[in-house]
Amino acid sequence: MVNILVHGLGQDETSWNEVKNQLKNSKINIETPNLFSIVKNYQVNYENMYKTFTDYCNHFNEKVNLVGLSLGGVLAIDYVAEFPEKVNSIMLIGVPYEIPKTMFIIQNIVYKFMPKRIFEKIGCPKSDMIRLLKSMSQLSIPEKAPNIKCNTLIICGEKDNINMKSAKQLNQVIQNSKIKIIKNAEHEVNKDNPKELANIISNFWKDNQ
Repeated sequence: MVNILVHGLGQDETSWNEVKNQLKNSKINIETPNLFSIVKNYQVNYENMYKTFTDYCNHFNEKVNLVGLSLGGVLAIDYVAEFPEKVNSIMLIGVPYEIPKTMFIIQNIVYKFMPKRIFEKIGCPKSDMIRLLKSMSQLSIPEKAPNIKCNTLIICGEKDNINMKSAKQLNQVIQNSKIKIIKNAEHEVNKDNPKELANIISNFWKDNQ
């Protein structure tokens, strides 16, 4: 089984470092792709990012366990919808049930005024980040989530007020899903409470081998 941790928008693969350190004692093999690196040969938009993420997952011969935060969770939902036979389990962290178009518009405005160096730290130029966000505005999660059949765990930080309702909606529509609320965490659970998240991941994978 291949275990893949997929970072969110505004993050990169290093955002999982502390979670990976916590999981070392479990002797679990973990992959942490950088979404912006795997799409570097294409124009950065959601369609191309999903295509390269699909290629990345499909090059493994074994089934995969996917853990996706925010953008990573959206990619995981699309992947399991297209390749259900490849996915053993998924964990969705801080994933919106419906794409918040108004928030995306506001976020794009904010991005335009942010220094370029902030985007360079995660390997994604400002123009690419803005284009990616725009390309996600028409995605439809409610159409795909009910078709997920594999074991699913929905996770939300207790202080992630924006996505708490979405977590409960996903839990209602996805069969075989459970929900966990992580204390002392906002949206970026992998940074806010990596120890608790690692413990939940380890236990979930053990239960779904």
